[in-house]
Amino acid sequence: MRVEHHWWNGDVRVARRDVYVRTDGKLWEVEAQMGGPEGKSKVQQCPGQASAMILADAWRGSRWRWRKV
Repeated sequence: MRVEHHWWNGDVRVARRDVYVRTDGKLWEVEAQMGGPEGKSKVQQCPGQASAMILADAWRGSRWRWRKV
């Protein structure tokens, strides 16, 4: 899987949040990660790019100022 999109909320501490959209060309998945690499994460499979982007937008929400990495 390659990372097509990656956003993070700009926090380098415990409140860090990352959202990834990945694909292998056929399958798409979105991962929401909380607390950095050692924190918790949730991965959701999606049927296509459009649904992956919709889910990534929903998981980011508007609480933080998201930055594209």
